Amino acid sequence: MKFMICASYSKEGADAVLKSGSATDRKKVTATMIKGLGGKMESYYYVSHCDAYVICDLPNAAAAAAIALKIKASGMGSVTTTLLLDAKEVDDAIALEVKYGQPGK
Repeated sequence: MKFMICASYSKEGADAVLKSGSATDRKKVTATMIKGLGGKMESYYYVSHCDAYVICDLPNAAAAAAIALKIKASGMGSVTTTLLLDAKEVDDAIALEVKYGQPGK
């Protein structure tokens, strides 16, 4: 499963990165964390509206949740995790029959 993780440092997290003097180290730590869960980091970019976007493959949603919980519990930052679907996966979704009852009908 492919995910996009938007990570934002807390004040303490940003202070720690500045003190370490290396954003590259955070990228390495992130890749190791993802690999330890059976995944693979595809890309890691620093961006303006959150601190980093990480695109990765993880074996399941539980692995993505574990990352979010660990980071949030550290107090060093927060994350938003988004499942990414390719066109074939959307085609598969389109082919599914969904029985949906609209409100009020």
